Amino acid sequence: MNEPASPPPKGRGTGQNPTPRYARQARLADPADEPVAGPRTVVSVDATRSVLTRNDSPDLPFNQSLNPYRGCEHGCIYCFARPSHAYLDLSPGLDFETRILAKPRAAQLLADALRKPGYRCQVLAMGTNTDPYQPAERNWRITRSVLELLLDCRHPVAIVTKSARVCRDIDLLAELARQELATVFLSVTTLDADMARTLEPRAAAPQARLDAIARLAQAGVPVGVLVSPIVPALTDHELERILEAAHGAGARFAGFALVRLPGEVAGLFQDWLTHHHPLRAAHVMNAIRASWRGELASSAFGERQRGHGPQAQLIAQRFDLACRRLGLGQAPQLATQHFRPPAGGQLGLGF
Repeated sequence: MNEPASPPPKGRGTGQNPTPRYARQARLADPADEPVAGPRTVVSVDATRSVLTRNDSPDLPFNQSLNPYRGCEHGCIYCFARPSHAYLDLSPGLDFETRILAKPRAAQLLADALRKPGYRCQVLAMGTNTDPYQPAERNWRITRSVLELLLDCRHPVAIVTKSARVCRDIDLLAELARQELATVFLSVTTLDADMARTLEPRAAAPQARLDAIARLAQAGVPVGVLVSPIVPALTDHELERILEAAHGAGARFAGFALVRLPGEVAGLFQDWLTHHHPLRAAHVMNAIRASWRGELASSAFGERQRGHGPQAQLIAQRFDLACRRLGLGQAPQLATQHFRPPAGGQLGLGF
């Protein structure tokens, strides 16, 4: 159950911290807790022993992914990854955006996986769950270390991010791109800076993302725009404008995803609407349900990204028409034939 509606702290997506669904005991507020007005971000080490995640979903354009961080300080209120924090006995609410787990051994663990005799090279996706260029990356530099490894072994990578910090790694991305080994998607939800400040409070401003597209394109990195998520009755009217702005900045391919609100995200998002758009809240929630067979999300293959029903179909048609008009196509195929396993690994006994 969600806590009563409350305004989020400044710079955060939510002020709620609902009890994780797997917790044995419910949480109660402690007067000695840090005041909600200024919750700090705490980054700790994730002691994971593997970093590759594989999937067989026909809705996703990749089969394997790597996320350098668990939790995301960007604080996007709609983020479908929020419920994953419950597996850590942390809340999908404020904990998700303030309790970040970093994987400093990600490059080393990835190298171990790539050395295995049975490994077959295929595109590695980054940014599929949490952002690889969220604020923690400034100091931890885990994403950069992974890119350095991928460049060394000529392994293809596809990145999705909301952060202009991706431009820090233009040197690596440009060299990867020169060998047909990299693509980057900048995710743009809205061009309205005021909307973005509450919807995605610590992500890059919309104009900064467009500027990042321009810088990547100028460096020769294949770059596209991901209009995601589209929120019916809230941001869907911006679809064509976002595609036009991204194309003007240098994007040459595009994708989109309809908002879905699994698990605890539904209550958090509805609370956000109540505070920021009270007169539209009911209409927006009804419009989302109309796109998911009366629900707020779906895990069914074939509709997890695009939804279902007339409204979802209309959004898809608008997207396709705008892309054809602008000449926005599909992301280019990346090369896999140049892969060479990383050097090193366990040595033989020398008998």
